[in-house]
Amino acid sequence: MGRTDGVMDDDEARVRLLDAADALFYTYGVQAVGMDRIRAESQVPLKRLYRVFPSKEALVAAYLDRHDQRWTAGLRRHVAGAQGEPREQVLAVFDWLAEWFSEPAFRGCAFLNALGELGDTPAAVNDVARRHKAELQRILNELAAAAGVPDALGAQLMILVEGATAVAALDPGPAPARRARAMAETLLEHSGR
Repeated sequence: MGRTDGVMDDDEARVRLLDAADALFYTYGVQAVGMDRIRAESQVPLKRLYRVFPSKEALVAAYLDRHDQRWTAGLRRHVAGAQGEPREQVLAVFDWLAEWFSEPAFRGCAFLNALGELGDTPAAVNDVARRHKAELQRILNELAAAAGVPDALGAQLMILVEGATAVAALDPGPAPARRARAMAETLLEHSGR
């Protein structure tokens, strides 16, 4: 990653900056964390920071993009590992949420948190958040289709996922995901399957 002569290259700087942004933005919020704090935490010189990310908006968008990739990959891995019939994969989404909501660092949805702070003016941030939610909806639609239930169930599952995440942000722990899982089971049972 870094150069062998001990000098940091742009790739290493990018990773360090994104690691710092991930920890600080998710914990304290985008508005509360300045670029100087990111620089200090990452130990990336200010000149290199602005060469890699010319603006805070660019850093926030890159942080959310990487967060999206990791979050979505984690969800897909968990669901793929669910045993049993396709409906068990639908329910596995909520089991995964229960684990996520129980993590000590859980602070709710990073995308909605950023939009709540910034509004829709930073176009790059808004675009990443919308892509993330569209991908989540795509995953839920795929799972509903594999389970042989009506298309509308994917949209209903999205509301359950988002609602459970919002509730868990205020009351961390697995309970909101478990309640949403029970509702998803009811939806599956009454969907004609």
